[in-house]
Formats: sequence, C-alpha cells, structure tokens
Amino acid sequence: MEEDKYQKDEHTISALEGNIKALPFLIPVVFLFGIPFYLIWGFPFGQLTEFANSGMFRIVVNLAIFAAGIVLHELIHGLTWAVFSKNGLKSIRFGMLKPSMTPYCHCKEIMRVNDYRIGIIMPAIITGFIPSIIAIAIGNSVLLVFGMLFSIAAAGDFMVLWMLRKERNSLVKDHPSRIGYVVYKEA
Repeated sequence: MEEDKYQKDEHTISALEGNIKALPFLIPVVFLFGIPFYLIWGFPFGQLTEFANSGMFRIVVNLAIFAAGIVLHELIHGLTWAVFSKNGLKSIRFGMLKPSMTPYCHCKEIMRVNDYRIGIIMPAIITGFIPSIIAIAIGNSVLLVFGMLFSIAAAGDFMVLWMLRKERNSLVKDHPSRIGYVVYKEA
C-alpha cells in the first residue's frame, strides 16, 4: 500500500489523558463480575483473608504473576496483530513509554479496522474476562481479583475501541508513540 495516496486522520491521546479518560470503564468491570460473584458466593472474607495472611513469599509470587500478566497482555496484542499482518511478528514492536512507564505493543503495518479491533480486545478477553467468568463459576475470589485487575488494565484498550466506534471498513495503523491510531482513507 502506498501511504501517500491516502488521507491520514490521526486519533491519539497522551498516556495521562488516557488514564483519566479510562476511569469510567472501571465501574462496568465491578458490576459485570463483582456483583454476580457476590450474588452467587457472597463476600469471600475467608479466601481474601487467607490470601492477605499468606506470607511474604506468596505476596512476591503474586506480584510476579501480576508483572507477567502485564507482559502477557502486550504479547497477546502483538501475537493477534501478527496474525493479521503481512510480515507477521516482524511488524510488531514492544517497548515502554518513558514518561509514564507504560508498556506498549505497536504494529507497524496498516490493517483493516476490524483486525485492529480484535488485536485490541484480545488481552481483555484472555487475561480479564475468561478468568473472571471462571472465578464466578467456581467461587474463587483470588482468581476473580486477578481477572478484574486485568479487565481494568485493559481500560485504555476499551477507550481506543470507543474512539474507533465510528470507523467502518477503514484502514488503520497503530500510532507508534501515543495511545491511538491513524485512519487511512483514499484521497
């Protein structure tokens, strides 16, 4: 694709603006997963107390699991976009936004908007929604907290999906240094 034959329309926000605008996406996560868990299993004082009193080793292990989950979140973006990219993993770049210490995954290729959307939502599904649903089914509050945390961690992704809501049959490219994307329309 020859980019110069297309009109580019940039849709981006800063990491700080993204964090602020992502806050409204937190409330639905609590209602979607927390309330059903509470209605089925009640408030899990015992499980959460046991978890809190489990000692320093378990806390360190859980922090390591959380850190690994953040890396996994970005890997899922990259692997999903690689499936839709002409050059696969060669088109994917991982890094850290310096001022906000926000990890990111960037796809260097232009893709169809629906392929881009799939890559955006997959980490929320795999690390957030599925663990939360399993937690509700089996009554495991620690897994629920994990799933809810990673659903909340995807708030920025939900915000980008919201920004994309009016795009139909467009071509988009992930923005290389900000939260957002560039839309390509024939000039």
